[in-house]
Amino acid sequence: MGGKNKQRTKGNLRPSNSGRAAELLAKEQGTVPGFIGFGTSHSDLGYVPAIQGAEEIDSLVDSDFRMVLRKLSKKDVTTKLKAMQEFGTMCTERDTEIVKGVLPYWPRIFCKISLDHDRRVREATQQAFEKLILKVKKHLAPYLKSVMGYWLMAQCDTYTPAASAAKDAFEAAFPPSKQPEAIAFCKDEITSVLQDHLIKETPDTLSDPQTVPEEEREAKFYRVVTCSLLALKKLLCLLPDNELDSLEEKFKSLLSQNKFWKYGKHSIPQIRSAYFELVSALCQRIPQLMKDEASKVSPSVLLSIDDSDPVVCPALWEAVLYTLTTIEDCWLHVNAKKSVFPKLSAMVREGGRGLATVIYPYLLPFISKLPQSITDPKLDFFKNFLTSLVAGLSTERTKTSVSECSAIISAFFECLRFIMQQNLGEEEIEDMLVNDQLIPFIDEVLKDPRLQDGQLFNHLADTLSSWEAKADLEKDDKIAHNLEKVLLNFWERLSEICVEKISEPEANVKSVLGISDLLQILQKPKSSLKLNRKKVGKVRFADEMPESNKENEKCVSSEGENSEGSELMAEPSLTQNCSDLISPLRKKPLEDLVCKLAEMSINYVNEQKSEQHLRFLSTLLNSFSSSQVFKVLLGDEKQNIVKSKPLEIARLAQKNPAVQFLYQKIIGWLNEDQRKDAGFLVDILYSALRCCDSDLERKAVLDDLIEVDLKWNSILQVIEKACSSADKHALVTSWLKGDILGEKLVTLADHLCNKDLEPTVSSEPCFSERWTLLSLVLSQHVKNDYLIGEVYVERIIVKLHETLSKAKKLSEAENNDSSVSFICDVAYNYFSSAKGCLLMSSSEDLLLTLFQLCAESKEKTHLPDFLICKLKNTWLSGVNLLVHQTGDTYKQSTFLRLSAQWLKNQVQSSSLDITSLQVLLSAVDDLLNALLESEDTYLLRVYIGSVMPDNSEWEKMRQSLPMQWLHRPLLEGRLSLNYECFKTDFEEQNTKKLPSHLCTSALLSKMILVALKKEIVLENNELEKIIAELLYSLQWYEELDNPPIFLTGFCEMLQKMNITYDNLCGLGNTSGLLQLLFNRSRENGTLWSLIIAKLILSRSVSSDEVKRHYRRKEGFFPLTEGNMHTIQSLCPFLPKEDKKEFIAQCIPALLAWTKEDVCSINGGFGHLAIFNSCLQTKSIDDGELLHGILKILITWKKDHEDIFLFSCNLSEVSPEILGVNIEIIRFLSLFLKYCSSPLAESEWDFIMCSMLAWLETTNENQALYSVPLVQLFACVSCDLACELSAFFDSTTPDTTGSLPVNLISEWKEFFSQGIHSLLLPLLVTFTDESKDTSETSFQNAMLKPMCETLTYIPKDQLLSQKLPARLIAGQKTNLPEYLQNLLNTLAPLLLYRARPVQIAVYHMLYKLMPEFPQYDQDNLKSYGDEEEEPALSPPAALMSLLSTQEDLLENVLGCIPVGQIVTIKPLSEDFCYVLGYLLTWKLILTFFKAASSQLRALYSMYLRKTKSLNKLLYHLFRLMPENPTFSETAIELSNKDPKTFFTEELQLSIRDTSTLPYHIPHLACSVYHMTLKDLPAMVRLWWNSSEKRVFNIVDRFTSKYVSNVLSFQEISSVQTSTQLFNGMTVKARATTREVMATYTIEDIVIELIIQLPSNYPLGSITVESGKRVGVAVQQWRNWMLQLSTYLTHQNGSIMEGLALWKNNVDKRFEGVEDCMICFSVIHGFNYSLPKKACRTCKKKFHSACLYKWFTSSNKSTCPLCRETFF
Repeated sequence: MGGKNKQRTKGNLRPSNSGRAAELLAKEQGTVPGFIGFGTSHSDLGYVPAIQGAEEIDSLVDSDFRMVLRKLSKKDVTTKLKAMQEFGTMCTERDTEIVKGVLPYWPRIFCKISLDHDRRVREATQQAFEKLILKVKKHLAPYLKSVMGYWLMAQCDTYTPAASAAKDAFEAAFPPSKQPEAIAFCKDEITSVLQDHLIKETPDTLSDPQTVPEEEREAKFYRVVTCSLLALKKLLCLLPDNELDSLEEKFKSLLSQNKFWKYGKHSIPQIRSAYFELVSALCQRIPQLMKDEASKVSPSVLLSIDDSDPVVCPALWEAVLYTLTTIEDCWLHVNAKKSVFPKLSAMVREGGRGLATVIYPYLLPFISKLPQSITDPKLDFFKNFLTSLVAGLSTERTKTSVSECSAIISAFFECLRFIMQQNLGEEEIEDMLVNDQLIPFIDEVLKDPRLQDGQLFNHLADTLSSWEAKADLEKDDKIAHNLEKVLLNFWERLSEICVEKISEPEANVKSVLGISDLLQILQKPKSSLKLNRKKVGKVRFADEMPESNKENEKCVSSEGENSEGSELMAEPSLTQNCSDLISPLRKKPLEDLVCKLAEMSINYVNEQKSEQHLRFLSTLLNSFSSSQVFKVLLGDEKQNIVKSKPLEIARLAQKNPAVQFLYQKIIGWLNEDQRKDAGFLVDILYSALRCCDSDLERKAVLDDLIEVDLKWNSILQVIEKACSSADKHALVTSWLKGDILGEKLVTLADHLCNKDLEPTVSSEPCFSERWTLLSLVLSQHVKNDYLIGEVYVERIIVKLHETLSKAKKLSEAENNDSSVSFICDVAYNYFSSAKGCLLMSSSEDLLLTLFQLCAESKEKTHLPDFLICKLKNTWLSGVNLLVHQTGDTYKQSTFLRLSAQWLKNQVQSSSLDITSLQVLLSAVDDLLNALLESEDTYLLRVYIGSVMPDNSEWEKMRQSLPMQWLHRPLLEGRLSLNYECFKTDFEEQNTKKLPSHLCTSALLSKMILVALKKEIVLENNELEKIIAELLYSLQWYEELDNPPIFLTGFCEMLQKMNITYDNLCGLGNTSGLLQLLFNRSRENGTLWSLIIAKLILSRSVSSDEVKRHYRRKEGFFPLTEGNMHTIQSLCPFLPKEDKKEFIAQCIPALLAWTKEDVCSINGGFGHLAIFNSCLQTKSIDDGELLHGILKILITWKKDHEDIFLFSCNLSEVSPEILGVNIEIIRFLSLFLKYCSSPLAESEWDFIMCSMLAWLETTNENQALYSVPLVQLFACVSCDLACELSAFFDSTTPDTTGSLPVNLISEWKEFFSQGIHSLLLPLLVTFTDESKDTSETSFQNAMLKPMCETLTYIPKDQLLSQKLPARLIAGQKTNLPEYLQNLLNTLAPLLLYRARPVQIAVYHMLYKLMPEFPQYDQDNLKSYGDEEEEPALSPPAALMSLLSTQEDLLENVLGCIPVGQIVTIKPLSEDFCYVLGYLLTWKLILTFFKAASSQLRALYSMYLRKTKSLNKLLYHLFRLMPENPTFSETAIELSNKDPKTFFTEELQLSIRDTSTLPYHIPHLACSVYHMTLKDLPAMVRLWWNSSEKRVFNIVDRFTSKYVSNVLSFQEISSVQTSTQLFNGMTVKARATTREVMATYTIEDIVIELIIQLPSNYPLGSITVESGKRVGVAVQQWRNWMLQLSTYLTHQNGSIMEGLALWKNNVDKRFEGVEDCMICFSVIHGFNYSLPKKACRTCKKKFHSACLYKWFTSSNKSTCPLCRETFF
């Protein structure tokens, strides 16, 4: 269709959208279009003329309403639907007066649109109508008659939501009381409309045939007819009685129309259904009129009796009953026997054709209304009727539907009873009913078990009960006699079919089962009837039903709840189960039948071992257990009970046939092995027991039986049956509680547990049954009491506990087959079922063992996983039971008390590794979560308190922690010590067991995390204590240098379990925790002080919170170790003012100490340590103060020189003196670092002389480095030397002026020389003695300061060092001996596994590298003229080192593909290998850069041959990061170029370890940068020959990160070059990456432009021509090619390439001829001239070119003349 914005065709003025069309019409004409209806008559409703005249409309209707009304006349469904919804909304929102204006036009619209084809429109119309009604209310009255007919039809709409909306509108208009009145007011109009629709309308008159499809027209017509019929019914039902007469004429005219009666045969089921509903209503409301029309009504209704449409059926049958009731002579108008009954019979025979539940309830009322004249002969009629009814049961559909089956059976018995009641005394009919109907029916049902679900037996019992009751109560002897005769006949016939069924040798299982069910129900008539029935009305018959009553009976309702001729009446109560209340008429025949069947069954069992009969006997005895039956069962057998039985049992058997039967038969049957399901035999046993007179007799019998006769599985079944039925339990209670059973079960438990390892036991078939028996007697409770005696329960549990305790001693394989699994099942059932029973002590012991097995690791318990899982579930069920007990659980429970003690012992025993601890914590987590479920929070609080160690235990555990943690705080100066405190190390202990302190703190932390879920408040500050101890553990781990793997694993485990400070701290009271930590820090110092610092550092605690605890500074003095450590730890976080106060306290204390006081904590040592800590945080800017302290130290030297450890042996020195020396040296280092004011010469002398003397002491005491304080002394001595070296290294001419005159020269000539002459040999000896020691090891602590000091060694001092000779035999070298010795000594240290040594050695060798090439230069003339390609090795020591490193790196990186980035873990072994390798390459490249062009050519040829460079490049692309930018560049402005590892210089710092993760990546980038810069040709060669994937990776990376940097540097070097060429000028353009060279000689001008590629230096450098004057084209091309070749193939810069090219051109102009192989004068690689001349043609060639020519051509002829070359 047309879109909104499309161009219209010329002349097409109609809009395509109906809404817009309506708007256009309104604008142009201003009139409402007419609403035309289609109809045969031009009545008011059929034809509605359009109103003309805009003035009238405009004055009445609001313009918006007018628009909506016009839209409602459109054909488009969506337009109508939206318009109707809009209309409804407007009705709600607009004023009443405006809405009232619409009312005159509404009836026409409503009458048409309420019949619309679209159901959504109809629903919306009714909803809108309701809104209109709610707005206008009584103003609708004048228009009511116009709409009421259609409104009633709408309420009967076939679309339920539309009908519902119409009803809502009707109820909104009229309350229920007013509705009949409103209907009466419009009755004539309603009847006219509905009659017109039924009689006059057709599909073509209701809808326009031109526009509406036929299918739609018919659907609308059928719907209108259906609604009209239903609306007429509604009219009849709603009209008051007094208004009915006035309508009689109208209805008479309707009924006179044949068209109306044809609706009964209409093809549409809805129309037929509505028609029959209307007929029923007419019969009810206007019976006389229907009687008059009997000739039409009767055939119309009665001949449709076989209509099987589910929509029609209910209405049809209702109409049938109303017709029979209303029209007495209805049978005159139809032939019952030919037309009606055959149809009915066919319908019933087919089981109601799926509608049994609808049709069959109507059958009894139907036959009750049949006059005798119709049913004659009665016998045949009723026989046929009932036979048809029964036949309906045999259809497959009926058998599969329980509800249909029930309906048929129910109808059969109702009709049977009615017919019997009506015809009592007529023998033929009585016999027919019993013999031909009832008995065959029962027989049929017994054959087919599916029919037994229809409750036939209950109906039968019900029927018999009613006959028996009537026979008992009937006063008329004749009736009673007849009934008795009927019953007698019934029992005889029933007995026959039962006997017949049972006497079949292979008795049908279902039939036999059916008989037993039938007999059971007949014995207890009401026991099962109606238990599961829905509450449905049931037909009951009066004792008498006189004929005269039949006329006055009320008609049956549509649900068929009760028929005419019947009244609901109470029956005699038969609900008691006791057989004594069974009518005598039933008792005797029933008992006779049972005895007969029992006798037959036992015979079959005896003769044929028929299990089927035995099962039948079991169910029979269950209901009929009497001595009489058992006598019959025993028959003529003699009493032959075994003589060994006790006298009591023998007498009992003699007296009681049931007991005799039990011993003679039942025991034998039970003990037959092949029986799998012996439950029915146990039922027989209970039936026999029921015949005993007392509990004592039963107990005696059972006790005797279990001694010998009964097997375990039989005992299990006896007890199971007792548990499943209260009746049976009552029979055997005294036996269950008795001693004999109890002792037998205890013996059984013992046997099962102890025979566990014997394979024969577990293979017995009854093995699991015995465990089931144990589980049953422990877990089953009756009225909150155990099945067996409590004492025996306890003894069984003890046995189970003993076995479980031995489980640890077995291997895993043995445990797999052991009884642990069975014990778990038994215990689980016991705990789970013990609701309300308090646990006994043995149960708690069992629970504890279960818990322990789960809380210990598999290595200890040897239990497989599936068992551990079972054990866990078992003990959790036990704990669950515990926590839900009432009373003081903790005091009563031994489990909780003992488990807490056991946990405490476990964690304090230091016997746990990580796995064990994890298992323990997991078990504790489960336990505490179970305890959380207790309503009493006290329970968990007390439990945690029980596990918590006391203060002395905590102290003992803290002291047992190894003291290695002190290394780092001592080295970093965070703590000071002046006593020797530790010797041990983890390596010495060589254990993987976790220290007890760690285990205990982890356990308790886990416990409080669980406890705080419920916000449980712990007592005695336990929470703060636990958090403090956890912090102690964590801080101890954090301070360790190289924690063993198992400790790292421990911390990772804590993280995973969320046991972290952050999680715990949020739970506790921070100020309370801080107070505790401060108290401990002031008391003990050490780790406690560091914890406070850590908390402040991690921002867990603010400095303000800390300040409250140290407010009184003087409180820290006099100094103790704790006070000193607390101040030292707080120093970094204290404000300057606070530090000044502490310093003010220290200064006076430093003066006037005796020798002893200087070394004590409360003397010089302690106060100087605090001063150093303050100075370390750069908080002292008072120069005078610092100088004052320096003077105090100088005074100390004068007064107590023996305190200063100058050049002495430290083995005799006390730790106190060592401690004070360390602090003095530390002060001097800090003084140099932070003091800006100049020093006097004497002060410099003191510092430098002391430093050198201390260094000598360090050097002399290498043997004592294992003593921590000596190691620390060595570190601080080297630190001081390092600070001095750094100070003098950084002096500039400006700063030199403030120093004493000769200080610099003294430093260089004496002190610096002294330092390095001590430290370099020390380094060599140190590295010789200890091979691979880690940098982080405390033993290597002094390496850092020593190596950093050595990086400052001047080159001349390095060259002058006299080291032990290290010359290698056969080593090729041009170096002098002293240099070679130095290189041989230092180079191998690049392999040393300590980063400081590698970096120091690199720095030293880096200074030497530029010296080495000159020695090769001097020997250069020995290379170059030999026949092969010349090559020269860089220093052999470096190359042999490189070879070793390449092998190591191949192991580390060889398997990684190129391009995949490898992250090397800092300070690992691999880290040192890679670092050494890259540093070696840096040295080689530095050496290469320092060499001349010719030497570089020789060196590069060597590298090419060894392929070392290729290996390097492959490794670099595994080590360089994908994005080599500095992490901080993200913060920088985006317009700046980001800093990368290629733009920034690498600072290899020894001390600063913060950048360690970037060392290798940055170093790799640095080496790659150097390689590209200094060996571009070789890299280019490697790149071009690499595989495509690597080629792309290298190209992409280099272009992105390196090329720009190198191009810029290359262009810059050209611009800043000072190299001058005679006759050639060189310029560079940075923006275009171009270099221009202009060569001029005489009149010749040559201009060349060198263009660098974007991936420089990988891509080819292009050489373009500029000016060319006086040079031949060919020559010009040659020279351009030469320059291009030089720049591509020589390993140097552009300037060097240009110099080579110029040299070549110069030689050409000097007359030297080109080599005719390479067409160049100067060789592009080794820079030689053509020297080898051919003797024939006299042409000269380069020797390298000739060598290549000969080797590639395999000839030795001249390239030009082809003569042999001599």
